[in-house]
Amino acid sequence: MAEELPQGHDDFLPIAHHGLIGDLRTCALVGADGTIDWFCAGRFDSPSVFASILDPERGGAWRLGSRADDVRTSQFYLPDSNILVTRFMTERGVAEVHDFMPVLRAKDPDHRQRVVRRVSAVRGKAELRMEMTARPDYGRIASTVEPVDHGLLITGDGVRLGLTASCDLEVSDGTATATFDLAQGEEVLFVLEVLDDEAEVASPAQVDSDRLLQRTTDFWRTWIGRSSYRGRWRETVHRSALTLKLLTHEPSGAVIASPTTSLPEAIGGERNWDYRYVWIRDAAFSLYALLRLGFTEEAADFVRWLSERMAEDHDGDDLGPLRVLYTIDGELPHESELDHLRGYRDSRPVRVGNGAVDQLQLDIYGELIDSVYLFNKYGPGISADAWADLTRALEWLLANWDRPDAGMWEIRDEPRHHTTSLLMCWVAIERMMRTARQRGLPGDLSSWAEVRDQIYARLMERHWNADIGAFTLHDEGTDLDAGVLLMPLLKFVAPNDPRFLSTLAAIEERLVSDSLVFRYDVEASPDGLSGDEGTFSLCSFWYVEALTRAGRLDDAQLALEKMFTYANHLGLYAEQVGVAGEQLGNFPQAFTHLSLISAALNLDHELG
Repeated sequence: MAEELPQGHDDFLPIAHHGLIGDLRTCALVGADGTIDWFCAGRFDSPSVFASILDPERGGAWRLGSRADDVRTSQFYLPDSNILVTRFMTERGVAEVHDFMPVLRAKDPDHRQRVVRRVSAVRGKAELRMEMTARPDYGRIASTVEPVDHGLLITGDGVRLGLTASCDLEVSDGTATATFDLAQGEEVLFVLEVLDDEAEVASPAQVDSDRLLQRTTDFWRTWIGRSSYRGRWRETVHRSALTLKLLTHEPSGAVIASPTTSLPEAIGGERNWDYRYVWIRDAAFSLYALLRLGFTEEAADFVRWLSERMAEDHDGDDLGPLRVLYTIDGELPHESELDHLRGYRDSRPVRVGNGAVDQLQLDIYGELIDSVYLFNKYGPGISADAWADLTRALEWLLANWDRPDAGMWEIRDEPRHHTTSLLMCWVAIERMMRTARQRGLPGDLSSWAEVRDQIYARLMERHWNADIGAFTLHDEGTDLDAGVLLMPLLKFVAPNDPRFLSTLAAIEERLVSDSLVFRYDVEASPDGLSGDEGTFSLCSFWYVEALTRAGRLDDAQLALEKMFTYANHLGLYAEQVGVAGEQLGNFPQAFTHLSLISAALNLDHELG
């Protein structure tokens, strides 16, 4: 549904005032004012070409909007698609921009990366302006813009772009502009294409925008039509599924955590991270969500990508056979800071890469093996080589499960024995044993069971605090962790187990704020960083699932419906929700959308 949106503060749009378009290789954020303020050419983790969301002066942007003073805007997606429409409404008329990145068919060997912006006057008259300033390499490079036949060639730092337009373009100081008026029924087309070394800028006559729009719309509608979900919240669940698909790198099968970097968890703070990579944890949960909706092909592609990571040799490395995160190619993106960028609303530092790549996070083995177990159960099954790699990873885990680690929340403080890390180690062993029995696969089940039972006893003895009646953040502690809401979902405890019900009550008292859930108490349990953060939307949907499993269906439905109201106007979620209900953190975030899918499906099933 289209929703009229107010403008932002200062020169930054609110994070929530954006839509997302993409071509299964990279994405672009389109602001409600018609500005593309984030775009990485080529793929998700490439250096940005437009990054004004992080610095309006240095970042570069592609602006397209009304010249009128009285303009009002709204945004919506064409139904069951990732075709974004931004509407400009003035006293003289209404104009629309259809923004999309063409995807003509699945795994297209002839794919061309293009951003298409089709502007039309749908009522009355429209006075419009386009302005594009490309700033490659995260705004460190001023691009060269030169007129060529049919348009403009934009180059800089290895980036080569072609801008085609059906109206006259002007160039001044590296900025391309166009000013034009449209009467009802008239339209103007802009196409930005990522070019290889030999390609030339296309002419407007070569761009059949009707065909590109129709085929891309057909692609998305055909894809979402494969979903098996027909429940109460179909539109909301399918928007989350379409968003997850946008965050999939089709050529490799990788699933990234978010298309952005350094959108802050607290305005003006330092909790600004680069999420344009594949987190084993996030992607494993994504696989679960896709399987639940019947998208087995995407799950198979990701399992193939995982198999390549598991086959890599990290023997002798203290961090084990797997890393927390990887680039799309399986490289390790070490963290650095971009000191030249202002940061979103002066939230610094701006980071590329992520320091979590050098952390020990034991929970990733449980999430990985649980997702492979589900794929083996509901999909075509895993190969003999994949089983051998999993067994090798498990053997390492059996010898290292009792080490302190950074935990699933990636604390930058002293390592601890986190409850959720041990929980997921238990899951890893238990799911390997299930898979071995179901498939008759080889494994030392008696030795595996011995360690599994040791972990169970450790959790029950050292991570349960009888005084507060809850499983805690870490061993022999008093602080709480919303991650333990996963316990019944993972079959570690029964949902009616008195210890879990007591834990749920404690979390409701200390971490829940009107259906919104903090992951832990930052003040009570320092994590090595300064400042506060918002509630974690992922944890809020876990809370819905926990209420569902505990049989509190009315409470679960109310919490879910409340969470839906925190989505933006397009049904998209960032990582967190601030105290005033604002979206915070990288946007949109896969983890939030996959947990929405899981919560909605499970509650739907229980409601009947």
